[in-house]
Amino acid sequence: MGIKKNFLYSSFLTTSLYIFQFITYPYVARVLGVTNIGICNYIQSVVQYFCLFSMLGITTLGVREIAKCNGDKLNLNQTFSQLFTLNAIFTAIVLAIYFLLIETIPNFNQYKKLLYIGATQIFFGTFAVEWLFRGLEEFKYITIRTLFVRLIYVISIFVFVRNSDDYTIYFLIYSAMIIANGIINWSHGKRFVIFLIQPISLIRPYVKPLFFLGSQAILTSLYTTFNTVYLGMVCGDTQVGFYTTATKIENIILALYSSFTLVMMPRISSLMQSEQQEDIKRLLQSSFNLLFAFVFPCIFFSEFYANELVYLVAGNGYEGAILPMRIVMPLMLIVGLEQILIVQILMPSRSDKQVFINSIIGAVCSILLNVLLVSKLESIGSSIVWFVSELAVMTTAFYFVKQKYHDITFFANMAKHLFSFIPMLLIYYLISKNIEQCWIGFSLGFISTLVYSHFALSYLVKNNIYISVIKSLGGKFIRK
Repeated sequence: MGIKKNFLYSSFLTTSLYIFQFITYPYVARVLGVTNIGICNYIQSVVQYFCLFSMLGITTLGVREIAKCNGDKLNLNQTFSQLFTLNAIFTAIVLAIYFLLIETIPNFNQYKKLLYIGATQIFFGTFAVEWLFRGLEEFKYITIRTLFVRLIYVISIFVFVRNSDDYTIYFLIYSAMIIANGIINWSHGKRFVIFLIQPISLIRPYVKPLFFLGSQAILTSLYTTFNTVYLGMVCGDTQVGFYTTATKIENIILALYSSFTLVMMPRISSLMQSEQQEDIKRLLQSSFNLLFAFVFPCIFFSEFYANELVYLVAGNGYEGAILPMRIVMPLMLIVGLEQILIVQILMPSRSDKQVFINSIIGAVCSILLNVLLVSKLESIGSSIVWFVSELAVMTTAFYFVKQKYHDITFFANMAKHLFSFIPMLLIYYLISKNIEQCWIGFSLGFISTLVYSHFALSYLVKNNIYISVIKSLGGKFIRK
């Protein structure tokens, strides 16, 4: 299959989860209410942590090792069997610890039913073997399966989740989606591989790289998803509902840019291998221009209209999510810069040590700040923790990049975009002063953002990526 098609399928996979969440979350948030949605998000965060330990680095290691087989059927069967056996051993150990903690930790007593349902995610996640299909570049299959399963998930949410007491059903439907992925993938995988019992001696060489890659993922999770778990343990379900609602909006918007960074990484990696420095600089400049064109209008709009956005996504009762959302929205810029510095520069240049140090710094910041802030500031504190942790990671990543590539800079370009979009705040202010109806003002603000962004990107900063996209779309329209 062509590289461009694989890029398209990969981009879809990255964004589809957030798109489907954007379809269902406004409905679920209104039906379940802030406390019950907080319960589900808290338990899901706990389950995801155990999934992280059960999978460790198999997602990355599996793709790499399967791709190395290059169609050799015997080697493919052996490699798959060895990796799956190792993954299954870790899953069995993690499940045993998981069940032990459910029965011994007092804080888990009231959530036992949901936690036992969540165990199915850990078990069937092992059988999903997504790494096998990615290594074989079966992106078309992954995309079709993902679309099918998630469509069923969306339909089930609207059919079966009808009132606030249905939060168990909501969590069960989400778990059923993971179970379906595992069953479908395992059945389809039999077309490509045959599972063979493997001796421990052949499995042992994979243990070290699995731990190394897995430790990076675990450290990263300490400043991304650990906040939710800690907030739930210290402050309760309602605060989790506020925090996850605030971060949900930011995650959905940023996911669109994340798909672009994943597409760019292999291409830049190839250029670094052949030392084509000018082409690397050109692609990186394009990445920065795309990020700045994308995030500044989103940040300014979401900061000014935070009240309306929270109501639009979650409805009444989520007013406590407004300030946390205002705190995390600038992370679209910070995390976007992180993705360029780490995913597009450090990873392709094989700077594994620097990436690992980044993860440690983010994890340490998160743990310390969670202990210091969350018990006092609750969901606001969690938002501050996430913001500061990501800022520390971005700053450290920039330091490492400057050591390797002295001529890579973005501050002047970023400042130029920032100042060009500041007049939007005056436009929003004038609309709010002259339009009394809240939603008419919101709609006018949205339209003004689109119009002014086109003007600023085309004539003030002359963003080459934006201009080329507009010309391309205009040319297609004229041809039609």
